[in-house]
Amino acid sequence: MVNVTINGKTIQVKEGTSILQAAKEIDVRIPTLCHNPDLPAWASCGICIVRLAGTSKMIRACCTAVTEGMNIITHDPEIVQARRTVLELILSNHPDDCLRCSRNNRCELQSLAAEFGLRTIRFDKILKQQPIDDSNDAIVLDRDKCINCGRCVEACQLMQNVWALEYTGRGDKTMIGPVGGVDLAHSPCVRCGQCAVHCPTGAIASSHSNRKLWDRLCDPEITTVVQIAPAVRVAIGEEFGLEPGEISSKKIYTALRRIGFNYVFDTNFGADLTIMEEATEFVQRVTQGGVLPMFTSCCPGWVDYAEKNYHGLLPHLSTAKSPQQMQGAITKTYWAEKMGLDPAKVCSVSVMPCTAKKYESRRDESMKSSGFSDVDISITTREFARLIRQAGIDFASLEESEADSPLGGYTGAGTIFGATGGVMEAAVRSAYYFVTKEELGNIELTPVRGLDNIKTCEIDVAGKKLKLAVVHQLGNVDAVVQEVLEAKREGKEPPYHFIEVMACRGGCVSGGGQPYGSNDEIRAKRAAGLYQDDKNSEIRVSHKNPDIITLYNEYLKEPCGEKSHHLLHTHYTERELYNYQ
Repeated sequence: MVNVTINGKTIQVKEGTSILQAAKEIDVRIPTLCHNPDLPAWASCGICIVRLAGTSKMIRACCTAVTEGMNIITHDPEIVQARRTVLELILSNHPDDCLRCSRNNRCELQSLAAEFGLRTIRFDKILKQQPIDDSNDAIVLDRDKCINCGRCVEACQLMQNVWALEYTGRGDKTMIGPVGGVDLAHSPCVRCGQCAVHCPTGAIASSHSNRKLWDRLCDPEITTVVQIAPAVRVAIGEEFGLEPGEISSKKIYTALRRIGFNYVFDTNFGADLTIMEEATEFVQRVTQGGVLPMFTSCCPGWVDYAEKNYHGLLPHLSTAKSPQQMQGAITKTYWAEKMGLDPAKVCSVSVMPCTAKKYESRRDESMKSSGFSDVDISITTREFARLIRQAGIDFASLEESEADSPLGGYTGAGTIFGATGGVMEAAVRSAYYFVTKEELGNIELTPVRGLDNIKTCEIDVAGKKLKLAVVHQLGNVDAVVQEVLEAKREGKEPPYHFIEVMACRGGCVSGGGQPYGSNDEIRAKRAAGLYQDDKNSEIRVSHKNPDIITLYNEYLKEPCGEKSHHLLHTHYTERELYNYQ
């Protein structure tokens, strides 16, 4: 511990603590733009300057560690003026189109400009006038709004190990954009959206589908059907003043009906269906000598990453589609037949925590197994919040209602899909039963929960020791993959039998389409909400979902059977990192 004085108040903090964090511990807020708790501090913006007391020396609080006896002044007239000047310089290169910006009222630069009362700028306005890059359908890059804070680059390179974004040029010619001067569609981008959620302005944002959706909702010839992903229910409330992790499923169902959807389903049903297929596939691989380890396949960012980076691992990916796509396929086949509806006139919509889901819904022909696009429109949690506001709904005071049957009922196993480790835990609950015909004694697989980068455990299934691994945040994947590849090269047994991968830190709870401002504290609260939803569920294993049982009895017949393979499974393609076609 070291003693440090901040604005005349002496405190003790751990050695190595930054001035920024030390100030926060005594409720002193130092403004920042480039800093983000997920990323290493690198002091690019200069907003967080503070002064060593008794000197004229100013230092940057985000990347300067406190030392014994340090005496710091965080605010005085000269510091405030310096911060104001930095903001003016940034705004001199920034367009004044806040009203048309996707981050209006959610922009860190806009908030700071208001906080400092900036009404005029003393410097000439110089814009880069770069074209907008909306080439990849999920992420939109508007470089005129970029302030060169570098957060997107750090998220893409260090957190995700994707390296789709980089710096080009020097000095006032510095710009951030796709590597090699290509557009986003031809870069290594996997559409995870972590660049967008870490951007402080509207320079990088997810694409918007609300206008197209309103057109479908207003068309009397179209039957609109919507599904909501597990992680949406513990995050959407943050947009309306509720606490992170508060379970809002039944308010969401009501909101969707008020917006105008004809039928409201739940992707948790699709998650239960995914477990039936994926757990069966895993058991078949273990018992019949299939390719091991098996990797999960419900995260489209991870699948895209594997197709571009790990061609030799593609046979290891489960062929099961994601819950979104399974739900869409069953909606336009089984459900449409039961309802006597023409699937061509059914608009299937998903509300997802993920930007890559937009891409997944149209990635290849296997996502049209119903004969149509299984999911027509995918919107993010943030887009859903805008829909709610546009419809004039007071979300916090909404009454609760239930999802529609038969594609709305779910088990606790389905809801934990939204947290890292949740897919693995849900799959183990059912795989154990498929092998032993007995229920797993303690169904809570706690070793795979939490925010450790890589989590492993071992379970005994009928005398066979199965080794499991869970990894989240793409930058952590390579360590596990290299273990697998090394064992293959040396002809050894695989280090794991089953591996879950989620592209985003914490899993879907902090996907690229979730409310801005995620950090580990918020991720943990959202995950805790999902685990509570699991505990509250009367049924907690996917194979006991009565609607799933009926679906197989009436339509699919058996997991991994001929019909389910056609509707609920996919294939993978080796892709190049840079696609110049």
